[in-house]
Parts: sequence; C-alpha cells; structure tokens
Amino acid sequence: MINEVTTEGPTVAEALDAALDEMGVQQDAVEFEVLNEASKGLLGAGGKPARVRVWLKPTTVDVVSGNENGELTDDRPEIQQASEDSTPGGMYLTEDELDAIADAGVTAIQDILLNLGIEAEVEEYEGDEGEIILDIVGDDLGLLIGRHGRTLDALQILVSAIANRRLDQRHPLVVDVSGYRHRRRMKLEEIARRAADRASRQRRPVALRPMTSFERRVIHMLLRDDRRVVTESEGDEPRRMVVVHPR
Repeated sequence: MINEVTTEGPTVAEALDAALDEMGVQQDAVEFEVLNEASKGLLGAGGKPARVRVWLKPTTVDVVSGNENGELTDDRPEIQQASEDSTPGGMYLTEDELDAIADAGVTAIQDILLNLGIEAEVEEYEGDEGEIILDIVGDDLGLLIGRHGRTLDALQILVSAIANRRLDQRHPLVVDVSGYRHRRRMKLEEIARRAADRASRQRRPVALRPMTSFERRVIHMLLRDDRRVVTESEGDEPRRMVVVHPR
C-alpha cells in the first residue's frame, strides 16, 4: 500500500492526477501539498514542472488494505463511510461545519467565475457517499469542462485547495458542471461492466481506450469488488489505459 508519493507534471492538476493514479485512490482519500508551481524558463526553455506531495488521510490508512492488483480496497464499507464523513483526526463534522465547507467552495467558484467573466449559478447537494457536490449550471459552460474534462479536473483541485485553506475541516468536495461528472461516471460504469462481462466470458484480457486518471479510477473502483476480474493501468500518458483481466 502506497501511503505517500511526490510527483511532477506540467501543471499542479496533472501532477496530482499522476499521484492519484499511482496510489490507486480518489482525491477525497488524500491530502496534498503543492511543493512547486510550474514555471516557464526564458523564451520557453528551462522551465520547471509543478511538484506535489500527496499522502493518504489518516483515517483512510487505518481502514484500507491492498488487493492482488496493488490497489486500495476496504473490507469494511461502514468504516470507510465514516472516514469520508470525518476530519483527518477522526472527528465527525457537524451540519454547521459541513455548511461552512460548502459555502467556502461556493465562494471560491463564484470568485473564479467572476474573474473569467462567466455568469452561472452553483447548485449544492449531497452525493451518494455523503460528499458535497457543487454543480455549476448555466449556458455555454463548455470552457469550464475542457477536453475530456481536464479543465474541470483542474477546477476541482483549485476549489478544494482554496476551501481547505480557508477552513481547518476537510470533507469530500466535488465540483461539477451541468452534471457532466455524473453523466460521464454513468457511461464509464457501463463501459466497465461490459468489459468485465466480456473478459469473464471470453477468458482473455480486455483493453479499454486510453483514459484520464479520473476515468481510470472510476473503472478501478467499480470493478474492485467484482470477483470475476482484476484491473490494471498499463501504458504511458497520454495513452495510458485500463486492462480488465479475468481471474
């Protein structure tokens, strides 16, 4: 089990993505520190990459164990849920504290939208696993999503970092745009199930198309409890993909 890594990338978002992919967890299971922002050298040469240190939240370390694939799994769902609803120190958050985290996230989003000259509203609701979801809704918001959701991933990291910096409490905070993440997750879960069925039926590995680290994590998390298959990430960015192997 990997408890801590330090990674680099062209941007902070990509460096964090690389760390999450290496650790095999989602962002709400970790805390991170930006060691260096990316910088450009003179005339575009000699620039330095962004560098981040990422480590598992203490409550996550206590309840996870490694499976055959080296990914993190939890044999006690009720304890995992408790860890996601608590602070790093294990204390449960009150409704007022959760409201404060949501308000900090909404304020951060509104500040970003104002600087970008974008008019939109932020809808707040609770996800299936207790996470706070902040969905930005409005017209012509494709700019906030970007190609394959990469801009949205960067926005997620930025808003979470701002909210965590403003408050001492932490809680899973998900930023979405017009339900993009939800629709994308549903489609990915369908792809994962079909791949597992095919790998199990044909008794051979099934390689999925190259995906972002967020997309790969969705596949890994959905199939981690499927006793018929195991999953692995193979290849190098930007062609890194998930391969579903029959057991």
